[in-house]
Amino acid sequence: MRKDFRTPLGKSIGLGAAHSGTKHFIMQRLTALANVPLFVFFIILIICVVGKDYHSVQHILANPVVAVILALMLLSGIYHMMIGMQVIIEDYFPQHLARIWLLSLNVFFCFVMGAACILAILKITLGG
Repeated sequence: MRKDFRTPLGKSIGLGAAHSGTKHFIMQRLTALANVPLFVFFIILIICVVGKDYHSVQHILANPVVAVILALMLLSGIYHMMIGMQVIIEDYFPQHLARIWLLSLNVFFCFVMGAACILAILKITLGG
């Protein structure tokens, strides 16, 4: 019989399903923190453009600073959503094939949404 003299912490370091849970936890919190000022800016922007005509709104959204902040808000929000959905899928789908399929769909969906949002912002900014 072999005795294990390691502490509980020593036994648990480096273990876990994906060996990267801490990274996801930290990234989820960082994107949430980044989303707060970005979404506050977005809400203020929406309040400012309520009641204005199409060309006025397009002129405001065509400002490069506004476009960059909107792009950051969308990308940060989509990345935050992707990490959150990944954690949910990994936790609640025990079947390996279903999990892999859903994780792939999650990444694909978030990539398509990010590309569509950036394309829309570029089109508005460049006046297309």
